[in-house]
Amino acid sequence: MKTTFSISGNIVDVVNNRIFKGTLSVKNGIIINVIEKEIDSDVYIMPGFIDSHVHIESSMLRPAQFAKSAVVHGTVACVSDPHEIANVLGTAGVDFMIEDGKKVPFKFFFGAPSCVPATDFESSGAKINAKQIKTMLQNKDIYYLAEMMNFPGVIFNDPEVLKKIKWAHHYKKPIDGHAPGLMGDQLQAYANSGISTDHECMNEEEALEKIQQGMKIQIREGSAAKNFDDLFEVARQHPEKVMFCSDDKHPDDLIKGHINLLFKRAIEKGMDPLVAARICSYNPVQHYNLNVGLLQKGDAADFIVIDNFDSLNVLFTYINGQKVAESGKSLIQVEEIYNKPNSFNALPLDIQDIELEAQSKKIKVIVVEDGQLYTKASVVKAKIENGKVVSDIQNDVLKMVVLNRYMPSKPAVGFIKNMGLKKGAMASSIAHDSHNIVAVGTNDLDIINAINAIIVEKGGISVSNGNKTNILALPIAGIMSDLDGKEVAALYESIHNQALALGSTLKAPFMTLSFMSLLVIPELKLSDKGLFDGQKFAFTNLFS
Repeated sequence: MKTTFSISGNIVDVVNNRIFKGTLSVKNGIIINVIEKEIDSDVYIMPGFIDSHVHIESSMLRPAQFAKSAVVHGTVACVSDPHEIANVLGTAGVDFMIEDGKKVPFKFFFGAPSCVPATDFESSGAKINAKQIKTMLQNKDIYYLAEMMNFPGVIFNDPEVLKKIKWAHHYKKPIDGHAPGLMGDQLQAYANSGISTDHECMNEEEALEKIQQGMKIQIREGSAAKNFDDLFEVARQHPEKVMFCSDDKHPDDLIKGHINLLFKRAIEKGMDPLVAARICSYNPVQHYNLNVGLLQKGDAADFIVIDNFDSLNVLFTYINGQKVAESGKSLIQVEEIYNKPNSFNALPLDIQDIELEAQSKKIKVIVVEDGQLYTKASVVKAKIENGKVVSDIQNDVLKMVVLNRYMPSKPAVGFIKNMGLKKGAMASSIAHDSHNIVAVGTNDLDIINAINAIIVEKGGISVSNGNKTNILALPIAGIMSDLDGKEVAALYESIHNQALALGSTLKAPFMTLSFMSLLVIPELKLSDKGLFDGQKFAFTNLFS
C-alpha cells in the first residue's frame, strides 16, 4: 500500500462550506496538507458517504462482506445498530459484529442495542438489561445507545428503560430514537429524555415537530421503507438537522447503490451539492462524534473521487489513505470465516399445527401498504372451509404464521392482506425484531414446506410452490450468509423473483414480510405469541 501520495481536483470542503481547486497530501493514512491552487483536473474530491443508521444484518451479509460491497458506492462508514443479531445471540452477537468489522478497512460504528427484546410480547433469543448496557457503553467500540423502540417505556418512565438512557448520558454517548407517529406531549416527553434522532417519520409535519423538539431526522430509503420523497422538503428547509440512512438494505439493492443514490437524488431535486455532501458526511460525523475524515489537515484520509455532479460516478474510494475501491470494483479482500454463531431449536411442523378452527365469521387482518412498515387493521369476512379459516386468494387475505425458532412451540396464526400471492408460500427467519420464522401463503401445505425448509437449514428465506421448495440459507444467526456479497445478491434476486412469480406485486416482498412481526410499529402485527394491537400495545383476538 502506498503510504504517501498526493491527489488533486475540486475539493469539496464541507467544514468551511466551499469548493475549491487544490491538492491533498496524504501520509500514513492522514491528510498532512491541503493546498489551494489552480490545477488541471475536473474531478471532485469529497468526504466519503456515511450511512447514519443501518442494520448490517438486513443486507444478509456479515460486516466484512457488507463493507466490500458498500465501498464501491463511496460509502466509508456506517452507524450500525446490531439490534437484529443481539435479539438472537445477545451481547455475543454484538461482539461478533464488532470483530468481523475489524477484519476489513471500513469504519463501522456500532451501538448498544437498547431494546432486546423490543417487547415482552414475543420470544427472542436473548435479553440485554441496563447492567449489560452499562458494560457495553464502557466499550470504546460502542459509540451510542441504539434506537430506543420502547417509546411507551420512555414516556411512562419504565425504570429499566430510564436506567439505559441514564448510562448513555453518563458516558456521554448519543441516544438514537424510534418513534413512528409520535407527536404532541408524548413526543416532548420522549425528546426531553435526551433521545436525539428519529428515522421513522412518515410525513413533513411529524418530522418538523421532531426537529422543533431538538431531534435530528434521518431520512430513510431502504429496501422496504422509503421516505426520501415524502421528507425531502424537510432536508431542503433544515439541512443541518437531517442525515441520510438506509436502515435496512437487501443485498440486491446494496449491489446497485447506497447513500450515493440519495446524494444524487438530492442534487437532481435542486439541492446544492455542497449542502447534500454535508448531509451525507459532516452531519453524522458531528452528531455521533465519528472518527471519519472531512478533508481537513490532520484528518483521516477518508474520501472519494467522483467525475462530476451530474453523472456522480465514484472513481475511487479511500479509507485511512488506503484505496478500497476503483471504478466500480471493490479492492477489499475478505477472509472466509468458520465461526458462524446461531441459535435455532424449532422443530418441523405438520399441517394440523397451523389449521385454525373458525370461532366467528369475521377476522381481523393485517393490511400491508407497499413501501411502509406501518400497517393498518381491518375486519373482513373469513373464508371458512370444513369449519376452518383458510386463505382467501380472491380477496388477497392470506394465512400468516409466526413460529418461535428458539424452542419447540405452537405457531401463532393470523391473516394478512395485500401480500398478493396467487399460489404457493414464502417464509423467512429474518423477522424483526426477534427473528422467529414468519410465513405467508395461499395454502397450508406450501406454508409448512416453506417453514420446514428454514428449520432444516437453521435459517434462511424460502419459497414453496407445489412439490418445489427453494431456500437461501442464512447460517449466521439465521439472518446472515457467509458468502460473497455478489453471490448472495444473485441468490436473493432469484428467490425474490420466485416470490414475484407467485403473484406478489410488492417491491420487496421478503423485506415487507420480515416486518410483519415488528410489534413496535402499529397498527396490527403478529408475533409468535399471537395477534398484537400496536396502538393499544396489547394482544388482541383474531376473531371479531
